[in-house]
Amino acid sequence: MHLHNITLHDFGAYQGRQSLDLRVKPKRPIVLIGGLNGCGKTTLLDAIQLVLYGPRARCSGRGNRSYDTYLRESINRAADPSRGAELRLEFSITVEGRPRTYEVVRTWSVSGKQLKESLNVSVDGQYSRTVSDGWAEHVEEILPLEVASLFFFDGEKVEQLADPERAADVIEAAVHSLLGVRAVEQLRTDLLALQRRQRLSQEDLGALEEINDLEAKTKAAGQEVADLSQHRANATSQLDVAQTKLGKIERDFERAGGRLYEERRSLEASKDATAARLAETQKALRSLAEGTLPLLLVREQLASLQEQAVREQEATEARQIVGALEARDAWLIDQLPDDIPAAARTALKKKLTADRKKRASAAELAQDLGLPRDLAQKLSVLDHNLQNDAARSAELLQEAQKTLHELQEADRQLAAVPDEQQIKALIEDRQQAMEATVVARAAVEHNDALLEEAKGRRDRFEADLERSQQKRIKTFIREEELQRITTYAEKARNTLERFGEALLRKHISSLEVAVLRSFQKLMRKSGLIKDLRIDTDKFQLALTNHDGEPIDPARLSAGERQLLAISLLWGLAKVAGNRLPTVIDTPLGRLDSRHREHLVDRYFPHAGRQVLLLSTDEEIDENLLRRLKPSIAHSYVLVHDDTTFTTRVAPGYWWTEGALHAV
Repeated sequence: MHLHNITLHDFGAYQGRQSLDLRVKPKRPIVLIGGLNGCGKTTLLDAIQLVLYGPRARCSGRGNRSYDTYLRESINRAADPSRGAELRLEFSITVEGRPRTYEVVRTWSVSGKQLKESLNVSVDGQYSRTVSDGWAEHVEEILPLEVASLFFFDGEKVEQLADPERAADVIEAAVHSLLGVRAVEQLRTDLLALQRRQRLSQEDLGALEEINDLEAKTKAAGQEVADLSQHRANATSQLDVAQTKLGKIERDFERAGGRLYEERRSLEASKDATAARLAETQKALRSLAEGTLPLLLVREQLASLQEQAVREQEATEARQIVGALEARDAWLIDQLPDDIPAAARTALKKKLTADRKKRASAAELAQDLGLPRDLAQKLSVLDHNLQNDAARSAELLQEAQKTLHELQEADRQLAAVPDEQQIKALIEDRQQAMEATVVARAAVEHNDALLEEAKGRRDRFEADLERSQQKRIKTFIREEELQRITTYAEKARNTLERFGEALLRKHISSLEVAVLRSFQKLMRKSGLIKDLRIDTDKFQLALTNHDGEPIDPARLSAGERQLLAISLLWGLAKVAGNRLPTVIDTPLGRLDSRHREHLVDRYFPHAGRQVLLLSTDEEIDENLLRRLKPSIAHSYVLVHDDTTFTTRVAPGYWWTEGALHAV
């Protein structure tokens, strides 16, 4: 793959149309691009990835933003959003021994709230709708995204690759994609597809078309679900922000007495009702006080009086009974028969007389006040009423005390109510935050509904696809006449599997040698590492010194780890034949002067057939520029205007006449 040129139009800091010729010549593989920090070097690296991979591009400036948001914000601030931005990349590859030139143009613009993006691909000067529509798959055949990360990197990525865990992933992806191992796997997959196609009869072609159609619908539905999931995640994030803001305002509102302010009228009404209730209670107490209640003060005297009245009543009744008994006893004596002995008659008279005397003694009082006969009954009724009044007054007093406490509490709450002018701004902010939260929650619910509908469609397509595939499998079983082709295809797949394993071991062995030699060539301490191994199962790096002892890459210095990562990338490029361009952003940030010279002399001129160096003036300085100059095909400097915050591309480099004039 050979990059010809790239054009940026109103992308990031690049205002207007800025183009760079990237073609190189034999023995001059380097395109040097200089720029101070913040001038747009990384933006240029992002542009190459964005034009090729679109939403899958690993752009450093994207962060956690959605793809639409990233595209909106990448339009130059001085440009008209409705006209948008454009990226144009021209490159060539060799297909079946013949060069083929591609021009990829990615444009996007903003219309209202909608973002419109388009992608057009021309092959050998002719627009190709097929390639344009299937570019996401087509570019993976030309330059897989995982492989691109090995050749488009900055200093931070280089240091990350020195991590054994991350390096393992990189090596595995590179070996499978870059060194042809994946092609063997693809061939095995193609043979499996051949087996399945050979089993199909004419009658099954319709079923196959149905399956292909269902697969396309399922894929589209899956993409729709993914897109809606992203939209829902964005809506949820906005809701979280709105709820967080509302929560903070609510706390401020609470601390400022906002709740009391809102409840002021209710508090005033409650206070009035409490005061009215207290007045009614006090009125009831006064009513009791106007009746017999004060007699509770002489309740003991009333009890003594009642006892005297009872005694006098009993004495009166006893006197009445004694009088009646005297007459009755005389009558009883007269009624006795005459034949009763006198002694018996005399004994009975004595007994009756003794009974009357006993009753008469009970009727005698120490003190007789001459109280009315019904006074005891009236005093009993009065005592009962006094008991009721005492209980009622106790209830009323308790209720009055409780009501008075409630009235005092209402006064304290009303005293704490803030003034309207003090809380007015908080009320407005709170209302706005509540409205924003409602809008955000509605957006989440709307996205939830759309997502559920999309999931339902996807599930239906998947179920239909599974049923069709099951039906096709049953048909395959009946196609026994083509078993021979299937058998030989299976044998070929087994052979390819063994071949793939052997190819992997061969490439790993070559890669070990290439990485070790590259590392030793770049290292200032040439005797630090004696051997380097790569595990074929876990693809992890293992380093040993001259004593055969293992060396943990994490214990290397920052510069040594960076050189190890560069050696890994360089070794991969060597084993792959250096057929891809290498783009390096800020390559020398953590290296000392000796290591920098080693990279300039030993790596950059030999890193590949085409090398794009994005450097600051402190990395490739005047001294290193002289050492690198014989290998430079083109040089550019990114000139940044600090007043308009825009960047333009000028030919040359620092310490050259044209570039100095441009700067």
